[in-house]
Amino acid sequence: MKILVPLDGSEYSRRALAFLASRSTLIGAQPEVHLLNVQPAIARHAAAQLGREVTRRIYQSEADAVLGPARKALLKAGIEAETRADHGHAAERIALVADELKADIIVLGAHGYSEIKGLLFGSVTHGVLARSRRPVLVLRATRAPRGDSLKTGIAIDGSKFGLAAVKFALRHRDLFGAGAALSLIHVVPDFVMPVIADIGGVAVPTYTEQEVGRLQDADFERAVAPARRLMEKAKATAAEVRLEGMPGEQIAAYAKKNLDVLLVGSHGYGGFKTVVLGSVATRIAARCDTPLLIVRA
Repeated sequence: MKILVPLDGSEYSRRALAFLASRSTLIGAQPEVHLLNVQPAIARHAAAQLGREVTRRIYQSEADAVLGPARKALLKAGIEAETRADHGHAAERIALVADELKADIIVLGAHGYSEIKGLLFGSVTHGVLARSRRPVLVLRATRAPRGDSLKTGIAIDGSKFGLAAVKFALRHRDLFGAGAALSLIHVVPDFVMPVIADIGGVAVPTYTEQEVGRLQDADFERAVAPARRLMEKAKATAAEVRLEGMPGEQIAAYAKKNLDVLLVGSHGYGGFKTVVLGSVATRIAARCDTPLLIVRA
């Protein structure tokens, strides 16, 4: 597995290192880990006065202060890592390097909301999601999960986006631990339907309780069956979790109480390079601090 870990020396980015250091199954599989530090570009006129070599040494020195300790910390956990210093716009450079490496995943430590209203993950993480289709694991304000075997949930709805998340989990099982507990999570509609009035003017539900149950059963089977087939083909097992109500809210609440990591499939870009995760993924991201792995179809 090829992993890119962008680091800025903050407590948030150190959570990404802590997460990797806890993955004994992954370490045993000898992942290819790349640590990246992106320094802000020195103003052009200042760089011209300093000269190319001095400017390069400044970038390298600042990056080494972050990457050196990070590399040593991973070595203690048994992980060899390549380091790379870069400069420029952080999100642009991270996305570019991820594509150059053909990274299987980008692991990002991030705070909750950005000071820029509407950004769920902070400006750098938001920018990476807007520029790269590589899977991104966002470790937010909560402590990174510890221990090798993770309680791993995959949100599915029968679409190709949810199935992309299932395929990622099956392809990279080492990331979640040898004894990982996988679950497929789907939220069925509550089918709260308009009522009609009978001859006496009494409100009567459009559907009976039994009919609602049958509709929910059919919806759950439609959503889960394709994922179940993928699991069976890969000789993997997963619990099937059925929730009811608003998908984003219900999945976020379930993840917060029951999961170490949640996988969500999402589509790619919106207009003008803004992130469009889809309404369900956006609601999950807005309501849950559980580590969130976003997989693009």
